[in-house]
Amino acid sequence: MPANPKYLTQSKWQRFAKITAAILGGYFVSVTFHLVLAAWFNRPDVLMTMAFTGFILWVALMIVAFLAKSGWKIWGIYILISLLFSLLIYLGQTYNPAQ
Repeated sequence: MPANPKYLTQSKWQRFAKITAAILGGYFVSVTFHLVLAAWFNRPDVLMTMAFTGFILWVALMIVAFLAKSGWKIWGIYILISLLFSLLIYLGQTYNPAQ
């Protein structure tokens, strides 16, 4: 049974924004989250578990991107989260350099 067209995104730009936010934005958030953990905790252990949990988090963020009303809004949220995680990575490497 096909989806009801009234529930589908009509704008091609919104569809493009949701798809790119799901793939790229979700990946950026997933990787920066795990790099924050690696900067503050035991790096080899975090990077080893990232192979599994990173994929699970990426898929969850993909689902969230397609559930959002606006693709541009979810892009903004993913960029802000990635920037916040990047700041935490910088601080972790500054205060925890020898790990």
